[in-house]
Amino acid sequence: MTIKGMSVGVGVFLILACVWFYPKLQALYLTIHLFDEDRIVENFRSAKTIWPTKRLEPSSQPYRYSVDLRESLPTSFSYDEQNYVTQTFLKDSWTTGFLVIQDDVIVTEDYFLGNNQTTQNISWSMAKSFISALIGIAVDKGQIDSIEQTVDVYAPMLKGSGYEGVRIKDVLQMSSGVAFNEDYGDFYSDINRWGRDFAIGNSQDDFAASLKRGVNPGTKNHYVSIDTHVLSMVLSRATGLSVTDYMRDHFYEVSGMEHEGYWIADGANTEMALGGLNLTLRDFAKIGSMYLHGGAFNGKQIVPQQWVKDSITPDGAHVQPGADFGYGYQWWIPPGNEGEFMAMGVYNQYIYINRATNTVIAKLSANPHYNDVTYTPASDWLHLALFRALAHQRDSH
Repeated sequence: MTIKGMSVGVGVFLILACVWFYPKLQALYLTIHLFDEDRIVENFRSAKTIWPTKRLEPSSQPYRYSVDLRESLPTSFSYDEQNYVTQTFLKDSWTTGFLVIQDDVIVTEDYFLGNNQTTQNISWSMAKSFISALIGIAVDKGQIDSIEQTVDVYAPMLKGSGYEGVRIKDVLQMSSGVAFNEDYGDFYSDINRWGRDFAIGNSQDDFAASLKRGVNPGTKNHYVSIDTHVLSMVLSRATGLSVTDYMRDHFYEVSGMEHEGYWIADGANTEMALGGLNLTLRDFAKIGSMYLHGGAFNGKQIVPQQWVKDSITPDGAHVQPGADFGYGYQWWIPPGNEGEFMAMGVYNQYIYINRATNTVIAKLSANPHYNDVTYTPASDWLHLALFRALAHQRDSH
């Protein structure tokens, strides 16, 4: 080959390399800067411009809540013997959407920072509670025989990993025993390694299969987001459908979802089950209303009643609420006796349910100071105090 021919060949190779790598490098750059203060709000409502997506079509029979905006927010609320001004707290926690439902009626609905009633916003870890619901449906249909089975029965590629021999139930309860660092503030943590891996399109299945055992399964509640991805591996292999297709057929349509939703996906077209669900605020709230009513919503029993009960009832010493939140099947359980439970996502996303007061609260946020432990408005406990004040607001009338 002549030098000229070699030069042309090298040039073609470099062009092809740029075409191949540039989208990956761009996605990686956007992921690294996803939570920057000047970008976070827009990024949280624009996930489909950053990653591949899988669409959920609106229901053919959308359910629309009754609306009676009769309740104004309390001027203030208290926590740990301190008072907080409600509107200031909502602003300082970078709230983008706030919804209060009492007795199945929307009594408060507000949007901030450019979001509105049709904005699709990323869920982060609130998506985990939706995955739990889908697992419960699959168990009820006999597609998953039992949560006492081990995850590698359905996902054999997990054999040899930290997930081999781990019960589905232990994974549901974030007690898989897998060693994992979930610190979002640590650039080199496992969760941030996973995030960079996801950004460049690598397989989440492969990442899950690379993890190792830390402690014995079922003995310690240790939050591992990849546990939820493993649940999605079980779900998709047990049912023969992707998470998106199964959710569309058995949850999204029958729940009467008003607006289009979507999951973001990796390079293998696999959903980011651990946090990549994007819905409107009202559609997020519907799983709260559904679980408030024992899995029934829109005139249908969607999630089995027993599954809902089991999901929000911690049944082992290692998952009980106390100094920290307890944990069910991908639901957080606050201490107390009012039948409260919550879906929670990083950067202050919440779906709060209080069965004693018939209350559902949904809050979307884009708090760039979430990882600053000294920044009070990022506190889950402070949010819980606000939600409780709202749930009991009628008591003071």
